[in-house]
Amino acid sequence: MKVRIFALGFAFAALTSMAAAQPSSVVQKTYPIVQGKTYKFERVADGVYYATGGFGSNNVVVVNDADVLIVDTGTSPTTARAFVEDIKLITPKPVKYVVNTHFHFDHTDGNQIFGPDVQIIAHEFVKSEMMRGNVLDREPYKSSAGDAYPARIANLKTQIAAERDATKKAALTRDLATAEGVQAQLREIKVTPPTVTYRGKHVIQAGSQEIQLLNWGLAHTGGDTVVFLPREKIVATGDLMESRLAYMGDATFDDWITALDALKKLDFTLILPGHGVPFEDKALITAYQDYLQDVIVKGNQLKRGGVSAEDAAKQIDLTSHSKAFPQITGPGAELRGMRRLYVWLTERGGG
Repeated sequence: MKVRIFALGFAFAALTSMAAAQPSSVVQKTYPIVQGKTYKFERVADGVYYATGGFGSNNVVVVNDADVLIVDTGTSPTTARAFVEDIKLITPKPVKYVVNTHFHFDHTDGNQIFGPDVQIIAHEFVKSEMMRGNVLDREPYKSSAGDAYPARIANLKTQIAAERDATKKAALTRDLATAEGVQAQLREIKVTPPTVTYRGKHVIQAGSQEIQLLNWGLAHTGGDTVVFLPREKIVATGDLMESRLAYMGDATFDDWITALDALKKLDFTLILPGHGVPFEDKALITAYQDYLQDVIVKGNQLKRGGVSAEDAAKQIDLTSHSKAFPQITGPGAELRGMRRLYVWLTERGGG
């Protein structure tokens, strides 16, 4: 039986808040579109495409003189196969380079479909983290995917058994089939670390195309890569900088702010984030730095006041940042990020 690709908000609602609204500084441009079976490709520059619609991260395709580089591979091998198949609609050239922007499952769990002729490149931390063997037994995978789907399936089965309305029962049955399909995809995953690693900077000269891979130390994770195309003045940022709030469960908060300073110094005119939408305004980066700084200050106050991380995640007031990040609709922050903040503050003698 074929397993369809399911781009469900459910899987990532726990990873980071989902919101249709975009920051006021994000102007939605219209780009030429190539629509595949699964992925939509927006041509943001000659030979550069922003890919959305799959299960997991938004990806980037760079068509070089003789080959293709892709940024991130999505949440499952099924997703990655669909991605590669859809790429054939924009170019017949083979994929030669895969860049993992960081180790999180929704950016790397399609790695296994690529053979030895493809270089999977990432910061050295990504390889070491993935080789530990527990990335599917820790956050963010556990509550966003690994534990989420068995729980959802069990809940749907209970609802179906109790439902007497035929229409509602049919809808629940469809939801169950979808959830079971996603679970089947996740079971196929074999953690596949990068085959080429770097630290600091790595340059790929693919014919006439120069592609810079840059790392500025600890930030969103221990090994974030941004992919910079100096000719096109485009940067793919993974989750180091999204057009919305990012998951903070592996953050090093002060260094993240510093890394964003380095990002702003690059000569670019367009950011292609790992989630959200493309944007141009560097003011959004500054707004996110302000948000992170406020998280640090207010989180530390709550911790010093004896408030638990669980209660702090409900109480922390970050609503002053709602204009830049309209997914903020009231007090509170994502629990896994707040738990990480408390650990980080303790490591630095705070609280």
